[in-house]
Amino acid sequence: MTSVREKAALVTLVRDGRRSPQACAEVLEQAGSAVAALQHEQLFGPEAADEIASWEAEGIRLVSLLDPDYPENLKAVHDRPPILFVAGELRPEDARSVAVIGSRKASEDGIAAARAIAQQLAERGFTVASGLAAGIDTAAHLAVLDRGGRTIAVIGTGLRHVYPAENALLQRRIAGACAAVSQFWPDDPPTRRSFPIRNAVMSGITLATVIVEASHTSGTRVQARFALAQGRPVFLRHTLLERDWARELAVRPGVHVFRDPEEVSATVERLTAADARVG
Repeated sequence: MTSVREKAALVTLVRDGRRSPQACAEVLEQAGSAVAALQHEQLFGPEAADEIASWEAEGIRLVSLLDPDYPENLKAVHDRPPILFVAGELRPEDARSVAVIGSRKASEDGIAAARAIAQQLAERGFTVASGLAAGIDTAAHLAVLDRGGRTIAVIGTGLRHVYPAENALLQRRIAGACAAVSQFWPDDPPTRRSFPIRNAVMSGITLATVIVEASHTSGTRVQARFALAQGRPVFLRHTLLERDWARELAVRPGVHVFRDPEEVSATVERLTAADARVG
């Protein structure tokens, strides 16, 4: 278990602002601990430890890149954050995870497809990650919870916030049964920039990303770019090929077009059978 002193040093290191999150992650791994990384740079006072205690009292855990329960898949990518905040419990089996994402303003057909895909993945033993947004994300989370499966909410705010507000009960339900994860300080509100940043973490946590339904302005396209850069496959539902952006994406290496939910789980199983992930 990480000591209070190490957690306080970690908070201080990341908040210092002189390094990017990726640079902080590299320094942390090289030094072997946040205390060692700070040894020749600065001192830290009791305020960080007090803050951590207040988070933990609310059920928000700080998970370091060096902690054993830091997500295995995320640790392998170059843009991993040095710390995550977790409400709930991450488990080793969450390494078998797939992101199911899509439009906030989803059609009835898209909602039904998201539910079918998420349920099928859960039945095959995958954890389903999504972003807690309205529409496709909400449908995916609920479908898995209704089946008693594992789902992770990777959110674009701090864990003391909920976006959209109407998903407050869903966020609590996920945190109670599975895990809600954020790379942002617990008090950070939603911003235009925070959601694309969150997409990089969601694609990094998962083995693959499934896009169910999305417009040309959707943030899901951002996650597709991150996933491919991280060496993770992207799955496009066949109905998306009506859109120019999806047809352009579909011809790229690592992108798969599917019609049936079983195609997704079978392909992910095949691609990862020989530990084919690329960080």
